[in-house]
Amino acid sequence: MAKVKLTVGRIASFKCNGEKAQTFLWCDTVPGLGVRATIGSNTKRYIFQAKVKRKSMRVTIGAVNHWSIEKAQVEARRLQILIDEGRDPREVKADKEAASIAAKLAKEKETIALQLQETRESVTLGIVWPEYVAARAPFWSELHHRDHIQVMHTGGEKRRRSYKLTEPGILAQLATVRLVDLSSEIVTEWAKSETKKRPARARLALRLLRAFLSWCSEHHVYKAIIKTNAAKNKAVREILGKPKVKNDVLQREQLPAWFAAVRQIQNPVISAYLQALMLTGARREEMACLRWDDIDFQWNSLTIKDKVEDFRIIPLTPYVAHLLNNLPRRNEWVFSSPTAASGRLTEPRIAHNKACTAAGLDMTLHGLRRSFASLCEWVEMPAGIAAQIQGHKPQGVREQNYIRRPLDLLRMWHVKIESWILEQAKVEYSPQQTGLHVVTS
Repeated sequence: MAKVKLTVGRIASFKCNGEKAQTFLWCDTVPGLGVRATIGSNTKRYIFQAKVKRKSMRVTIGAVNHWSIEKAQVEARRLQILIDEGRDPREVKADKEAASIAAKLAKEKETIALQLQETRESVTLGIVWPEYVAARAPFWSELHHRDHIQVMHTGGEKRRRSYKLTEPGILAQLATVRLVDLSSEIVTEWAKSETKKRPARARLALRLLRAFLSWCSEHHVYKAIIKTNAAKNKAVREILGKPKVKNDVLQREQLPAWFAAVRQIQNPVISAYLQALMLTGARREEMACLRWDDIDFQWNSLTIKDKVEDFRIIPLTPYVAHLLNNLPRRNEWVFSSPTAASGRLTEPRIAHNKACTAAGLDMTLHGLRRSFASLCEWVEMPAGIAAQIQGHKPQGVREQNYIRRPLDLLRMWHVKIESWILEQAKVEYSPQQTGLHVVTS
């Protein structure tokens, strides 16, 4: 190979001769350094060629318009020194690139660690709670979802029917607490202050908080912050105490007063809802979520969404059918409400409480479900049938695995208890009538 002194002019005039795909111009000063011209390309490059471990090696230094002759010569000498040291320049370059990538990854890891540290130092319970609610809401009932919204509500909003402002939710005072600072001591102090005012709501809030912290402990970000579940605290449970067994139940002699008061409620939807709740023993939300598509007036059945199973089918008894058939059909909901955002009845307690006060009774909505179960004893209804109508989980091996009751069997007993309750309440009705009346003795 002919070698020449590399000059700017010679490199500029150097071209591929066309006989081969590549033509080289070799330097006479630095062994192995050359300029390569490629056919079809206007770019010429400095290259270095030598033998490494008895095998030819060629590496590209760079384009001639980016490298000066002097710098190319220095780089060629450096590569030759590596070879003299027994090192392959290609391996040295690969190691350098790997080290650069490793350094970049380490820097990114450090950045992520810093971001995590910043999150650890700044994220609060109030910030993460909406994310938790949004992630879990598809698996919750409407009432359970509303409980999560209410316990963290900031309050201070105008009420629709009062000049007073709404009060903060029971967990709102913990909203500004950083997750990293949320300890059993803080939860204990919260429990001490809340158990004096609203122990039942505090017990509910504690269960919600415990589930929230369990979710955080499995979250890909928050699990690095939550080390222990501060709501799993024996001291807090002792402070809040156990819920007392409620005994509100309608006795046989109280039925006339309750039915008379509920019948006088001006809103016919609420009046029918409360009576249907009483006569089916259903849960309040199960009945409130009833759609017209869930009622079969031909075969006298109700399909109710069940909290234990997906749904259950119970008889549509004559008086309940009479109540529902007289309701206005505004939308898909049986117990509709033109003022509610959801289009259905959401808060019947106010009207019910007023009716109970007028009747001299102390009764909750769930007490109506308890009343149905208790009154079934008067007609000696089998416990398994009452439980199936109410949607209680079957008890015992026999109930769970062997007994399968047809709807007609449930209807026989359900009609019997409805007739007995209406008789004790002195309520007479006719399916042809547009209303009902109370018969006083």
